[in-house]
Amino acid sequence: MHFELTEDQADLRAGAQELARSFTDEYWAECDAEHRFPWEFYNAFAEGGWLGIAIPEQYGGGGLGILEAALLLEEVAASGAGMNGCSTMHLTIFGLNTIVKHGSEQLRQEVLPAAADGSLHVCFGVTEPDAGTDTTRISTFAERVDGGYRINGRKVWITKAGDSQKMVLIARTTRREEVDRPTDGMSLFLIDIDREHVHLSPIPKLGRNAVPSYEVVIDDLFVPDSARVGEEGKGFRYLLDGLNPERILLAHEALGIGRAALDRAVRYARERVVFDRPIGQNQGIAFPLAEAVTRLDAAELMARNAAWRYDQGLPCGREANMAKWLCADAGFAAADQAIQTHGGMGYAREYHVERYFRESRILRLAPVSQEMVLNYVATHVLGLPKSY
Repeated sequence: MHFELTEDQADLRAGAQELARSFTDEYWAECDAEHRFPWEFYNAFAEGGWLGIAIPEQYGGGGLGILEAALLLEEVAASGAGMNGCSTMHLTIFGLNTIVKHGSEQLRQEVLPAAADGSLHVCFGVTEPDAGTDTTRISTFAERVDGGYRINGRKVWITKAGDSQKMVLIARTTRREEVDRPTDGMSLFLIDIDREHVHLSPIPKLGRNAVPSYEVVIDDLFVPDSARVGEEGKGFRYLLDGLNPERILLAHEALGIGRAALDRAVRYARERVVFDRPIGQNQGIAFPLAEAVTRLDAAELMARNAAWRYDQGLPCGREANMAKWLCADAGFAAADQAIQTHGGMGYAREYHVERYFRESRILRLAPVSQEMVLNYVATHVLGLPKSY
């Protein structure tokens, strides 16, 4: 076994860290408070060629693996950018994987080079208000018409929809009651966000306020046959190609937020003097921080393992799900302990740990809840009966 990064991976990580840390905590606090998309940050990474890190080279990307993409996003999160920084770009990295693997050459040429250079924004439309985690229950429907499809339906929690020109959308093309298996009869499309037929409503939320999430209503939108990704009815299977890399990337983002919070907490514990000594000298402060870094380091091993397995073409559902669970848990615990270490000042925006806390919390819910990860492990790893 070899746990060290290659020289190229170490250089990539250092470059991502340097660029990400040129944007300060104050910058991110302002973007979050003002609900302002971090265009300066996004454009800097676009100009540096980072956005297409996992897009094949023939389409203008870097042609690297999910491990390299994960290292990039971990460093972005660890810089203090948190999810406000990562969410500007991770959809380009994992969401377009379905186009790379299953899209026509026309779709690839249309989308991938523009996504890689940052000029095209694409969001991902899966979740629905009445379906939640049970994607087989989606009701958005693409009806066959002459030359294509007419789509009607609703999606919710669609990140970056207001700043995107296109959406990777899953919709039913055959009603659930008319198929043999619930996962059949769904198709994947790359649609234009035509504001005459696609209506967006931002959702007020707890954190990650620089990158809005939207409720989306699709009303009688026509899409041509050429907008369909792969074969009709096989969209759910194509969707699965994005789920494991998504979990791996978000696991590393959770690690990054946890490390940013821990760095702040350790610094404060060294500098804050109470009763004539730094508070970090007290075991009541030191031991929880030592536990936090231990949990982060342990979770990192599973996340790296999952990324390596994916890049090697090995099965990685077990590792990707476990990595997401462990990293989300460890990252949130570190952010929570950072607030506790700061005492009352941890509740103040001045020290930024309250922002890390808010942004780390979402990773215990998305892209899949901790409970649904345990459902997966119970059923697919332990072989226990399915509970739902």
